[in-house]
Amino acid sequence: MNLFLLGTIIFVVIYLLLSWLAKTSSKSISLIIRRIALITSIVLAIVLTLAGRFLFSLPLLLIFFNLLKIKGLTAFQIFQLWRLIQYLRSTGKFSFGSKTSIDSSSVTIEESYKILGLKRGCKKEEVLKAATKLQRRIHPDVNKGINTERLSQLVNEAKDKILKIDFS
Repeated sequence: MNLFLLGTIIFVVIYLLLSWLAKTSSKSISLIIRRIALITSIVLAIVLTLAGRFLFSLPLLLIFFNLLKIKGLTAFQIFQLWRLIQYLRSTGKFSFGSKTSIDSSSVTIEESYKILGLKRGCKKEEVLKAATKLQRRIHPDVNKGINTERLSQLVNEAKDKILKIDFS
C-alpha cells in the first residue's frame, strides 16, 4: 500500500512540475534554476564549512573568490591559490588579518619552489615565467577591491630566494 501511495505522490509531483515547465518561459526557468543552484551551493558550503573539514570548506572558498571578482582566475587556479594560502597559514607565514610582515629570510628554498609551483632543477626562465604568471593574477593593482599585497610579497620573496640561491 505504501508503494502505491508513494508512486501516486511522485506521479503528481512530476505532473505538476511538467505542467509548470510547459506554461512558463525559458528565461524565467533559467533564472529560477540559477537562483536555486546559488542558494543550494551557499547553504551546502555553509553546512560543510561548519563541519570544519578541510575539503568541505572548498565550495565556500570558490563562491567567496567569485564574489571578490579576482580577475582571470579559473576554478583550478583558485584551488591552487587556496592550497598555497593554506600551506602558508599552516607554516605561520601568512594570516588574513595580520599587519605584521615577515622578513624574506623566513621563506625556505623548498617553500619558495612550492609557492611558485615548480620543482627544483628548473630553468631560470621557468622561475621568472611562473612568478610573472602568479603576479598577473594576484597583484594588488589588478585586484583593487581586495587585499592581496601580502600574497604578492610572498611570490616576490619566493622568486628572489630561488634566483639568489640557485642561479647566482
